Amino acid sequence: MSTLPEALVLARFQFAFTVSFHFLFPAVTIGLASYLAVLEGLWLKTGRIEYMDLFRYWIKVFALVFAMGVVSGIVMSYQFGTNWAVFSDKAGPIIGPLMAYEVLTAFFLEAGFLGVMLFGINRVGRGLHFTATLMVALGTFISAFWILSVNSWMQTPAGYAMNASGQFVSA
Repeated sequence: MSTLPEALVLARFQFAFTVSFHFLFPAVTIGLASYLAVLEGLWLKTGRIEYMDLFRYWIKVFALVFAMGVVSGIVMSYQFGTNWAVFSDKAGPIIGPLMAYEVLTAFFLEAGFLGVMLFGINRVGRGLHFTATLMVALGTFISAFWILSVNSWMQTPAGYAMNASGQFVSA
């Protein structure tokens, strides 16, 4: 039996495991970031300590899930290059800029405010901390937009042409 089909099946299993693992974390992160923003906003508006208690509990879960999403996302992006090198070569001119936009807009926004959100509750003013929480929540939505844009193009590629080396390029 040829090793090529076996290698392909193993690559698919490996990628399926990584994607299945990674799929959970961004979804939970998006929901929790918004929930944390609502909890902190309610605490600021009403002053009820219950909202801050919930915030302090769920922010720990958020930090763990966010970290796991980043780590599994890095592994997944490397697998695109190692397991699907031909696809990455052909689709790179389309997917690459979209992923770069995600990093430059969403990930840097999240990373810039995440430290203030996680560690600044008693170190910065209430308004600044709430702004940091809102920016992290906004960053998760922007990240979801860019990732879903990449996925949408992979499922229904449109607006591209092929260059001389067989790569997809913007039309």
